[in-house]
Amino acid sequence: MKSLLIIMICIMAYSCQKQKGNENTPQTVQTATEEPQKQENKQIGDTIFMNYKNEKNVFIANGNVDSIHSRIYVKFKNEFSSELNGRIIQEKTNANIRFNQIIYPDKTADGPFGTELKIEAKQTGDYILIIGHSQMAENPYWGKFEVQLENKKN
Repeated sequence: MKSLLIIMICIMAYSCQKQKGNENTPQTVQTATEEPQKQENKQIGDTIFMNYKNEKNVFIANGNVDSIHSRIYVKFKNEFSSELNGRIIQEKTNANIRFNQIIYPDKTADGPFGTELKIEAKQTGDYILIIGHSQMAENPYWGKFEVQLENKKN
């Protein structure tokens, strides 16, 4: 008897609920005068995905090195044989931050480098640059930086 009463109460409560729908929600209409969303490269966790180039054909992204993310991985796709130029611009001058390593599409690696990088990127595919502080120097850098990557076609 109790279970029948509980079932009846549940059915009544369910049938008395308001219908949820788009009847009272305001509709947003996108007009032609609105600016499209700006495409930018952002750091998500410890990784920066370089998907968008600016008008000068350069990848630019802002990043942040902290105690949780002491290494930042910059991933980008190289579509042709090129000369790769990279630069790290930090807030503090002479900060302990650099390109630690580059991982090529064939999974070989090279490094360490400084705050500027100039290499031949002969392989096509996905590259990974690892940015962090030098383990051989004192005072690791914690803070914001900007990374710039430019591919110059050979």
